[in-house]
Amino acid sequence: MCEVQFYLTSLNCDARNLGQVIRLHWGVENGLHWTLDVTFYEDACGVRTGHAPQNLALLRRIALNALNLEQSLKRSNRQKSNRAVMDNNYMLTVLTACLSQLIMVV
Repeated sequence: MCEVQFYLTSLNCDARNLGQVIRLHWGVENGLHWTLDVTFYEDACGVRTGHAPQNLALLRRIALNALNLEQSLKRSNRQKSNRAVMDNNYMLTVLTACLSQLIMVV
């Protein structure tokens, strides 16, 4: 099977370098999208108007980063998210991991 895609760009580079840039971009984008959809069911969200979709996307990314920072529970982000919803103490653990990281940066 052969797939052909066309790209328009103003970059001054050869096809090999451009191909690497495109693959890198879509690899990151597809990986993040898959994670957000599996963890937060992003594709099923019915919010489509105004600024709400962008705001929810930002909140999902913040939540995903928070779940990634929390390392005490060795589970998937989806499992961690479900546990945080049901267990206030675990939610505090997730938030503490975020604050610890923030303090280390500052």
